[in-house]
Amino acid sequence: MTYLVLVVTYRYGARHLQRAIAEEGHLLRVEVAGKILHPRGLRTDRHAGDLLTVSTSDADYTSYFLDHIPRITSSIVAVTVSAVTLLVISAPLGIAVLIATPVVLAVLNLTAPLIARRVKDQQDQAGRATSLATDLVTGLRPLRGIGAQDAAAERYQVVSRQSLDATLRASRTQNAYLAASTTLSTLLAGGVAIAAGWSALTGRITVGEFVTVIGSAQFLIEPFGVLAVVPSWMAAARAAAARVASVTQAGLVLPEGTAAPTGTRCELRLSKVVHGPLDGLDLHVRPGEFVGVVAHRPADAEALVRLLTTPQGYGGDILLAGERLDAVDRSRARRLLHVEPHRTDLFSGTLASNIKIRPEDQGLADALRAAAADEVADLHPDGLDAPVAERGSNLSGGQRQRVALARALLARPPLLVLHDPTTAVDAVTEHAIAGGIRALRHGPDAGFGTLVITSSPALLAAADRVVVIGDGTVTAAGTHAELAARDDGYRRAVLR
Repeated sequence: MTYLVLVVTYRYGARHLQRAIAEEGHLLRVEVAGKILHPRGLRTDRHAGDLLTVSTSDADYTSYFLDHIPRITSSIVAVTVSAVTLLVISAPLGIAVLIATPVVLAVLNLTAPLIARRVKDQQDQAGRATSLATDLVTGLRPLRGIGAQDAAAERYQVVSRQSLDATLRASRTQNAYLAASTTLSTLLAGGVAIAAGWSALTGRITVGEFVTVIGSAQFLIEPFGVLAVVPSWMAAARAAAARVASVTQAGLVLPEGTAAPTGTRCELRLSKVVHGPLDGLDLHVRPGEFVGVVAHRPADAEALVRLLTTPQGYGGDILLAGERLDAVDRSRARRLLHVEPHRTDLFSGTLASNIKIRPEDQGLADALRAAAADEVADLHPDGLDAPVAERGSNLSGGQRQRVALARALLARPPLLVLHDPTTAVDAVTEHAIAGGIRALRHGPDAGFGTLVITSSPALLAAADRVVVIGDGTVTAAGTHAELAARDDGYRRAVLR
């Protein structure tokens, strides 16, 4: 009956414990992901792959702290009960156990900092390897284009070898610790048995008490072993928890905005903006206006996109609906101003799940048609249910651009910023997209503003106004036809 009670108790206890560990790991992953995706931006030097490691393996390592608590508690209770039993039988034996146990743990705990450093280094190196692998897979086609795949593979081998070395160092340290802790716990239990035997031979304890002590010594081997390995467990959990905390407690890039502009018609105004290569930039997008921007230097275009995405570290004024952009609540700012970068990401799933992010989004067919993404769906027998691999790797560059553009158009933000949205599509499709954007966002009473940073003549011809940026400031403005007629530099930049 006792055995049955023990089995049932362990079964249900272990079941609830594993559930608690799984839930805690889930909560940590959600918390880390929430901080990474915070609208105000995470201030961190960690790369995407390293953040992935933190949100997965480090979160799991940390959650296993819950597994340590009942094991430690039960072992302490077992050692205490055994020590009291030995005290009743023989005071010297009981005192020896009560003194030797914390001494052994204190000695073993001296290695905890080394284990923590080794585990942290292991996780750091794994994060670097994951980051590099992510970058290489993302840029595989360009690497093949320039014939640099062998150099990239060699670079990854070096980083992967460093990760392997760190893992082996951590494993050797933990295995050496485990061997030492097992040896010490066994010696302690054996010492108790030997001392009990000597006491029995000298008549200090009876044979029955000797048998009881031997049973207690055998029983103590397991709780001694658990308590001896505790410093290693805690060191690994502490190292993982420190990496998790470095993300969850990291600062945010942008201040907490309080302004909340209302309405669906708003304007964007940049006045005397200085940021990176931008030097006194003035730019104005009115409600309902389609503005094209041609930047002679790619750095100017990238700085403008970066600034509109994360407005920090600049001089001058950037106003959204009359409020400073960095003072607007980030959730509200993203609903009013959507910035679609040149390099966009797609997610594993289907075409529909990549385009229609929110269930309440309306006008899917119009957005698909405007971005010429309906042609992408038509190429597959499953249509919008066609599968999309991670990062859209099973789609061509032009198809990925059209899917991302359809997603941005479907969001219907009052202000939409596009950075080179059609560089990978053919001229005929590009012309259709230019007309589609204008028809969708700038029809009668639409009131949407669109800013396209591009050198595409088709998109620029569809714009109401084109602004030329040279040396960080506006050098010319007018319609595409006017600039093409009078500006040689503009013609060289856009006419193909």
